[in-house]
Amino acid sequence: MTRHRQDPDATAAPYTEALAAFGERVRLVTPEQWDSPTPCADWSVRDLVNHLTGEQLWVPELLMGSTIAEVGGRFDGDVLGEDPVAAWTDAATAAERAFAVPGAADLTVHLSFGDVSGRYYLDQLTTDLVIHSWDLAEGIGHLTRLPESLVDFALEQMAGYGDLSGSGLFDPPVPVPADAPAQTRLLAVAGRRDGG
Repeated sequence: MTRHRQDPDATAAPYTEALAAFGERVRLVTPEQWDSPTPCADWSVRDLVNHLTGEQLWVPELLMGSTIAEVGGRFDGDVLGEDPVAAWTDAATAAERAFAVPGAADLTVHLSFGDVSGRYYLDQLTTDLVIHSWDLAEGIGHLTRLPESLVDFALEQMAGYGDLSGSGLFDPPVPVPADAPAQTRLLAVAGRRDGG
């Protein structure tokens, strides 16, 4: 076994953990819950899982140097099909393998707003997975406490962002005490209120 397989790039470790956390919640969705609402306005449980599955489908393409224009609308619309759990699992597995390639974090990735490093892209994907793992957990009523390591990672990523509501992707920050638990503070930055 090669060294890289024994000791994959540590930069991808939070991403791998975040994929596992989201996937654990996907597998808990019952048939009647796919249409249930989530804390994401206008998104059902299925819409949320579809969004995250689509994000992972982009990973191998973008890490290989494709541009947004070159990929086009291939991953638009419904990417879950008849078996949402299998669709998520396949997409997550392919994305994780793409980031496990040595040097992936050093690649240039062409995003819609400009070129970024693979590391930046990786961190962005990880943070999105952490926040949406909570959204999914709220939607299905299970596993609403996130792994502490992921909360700490995402909180560090978002700490300097300030009010993200101007992006149109988040509600305004929720005021919480400075000594509130880390998950409560993370969700507050993302415009979400932790139900405890």
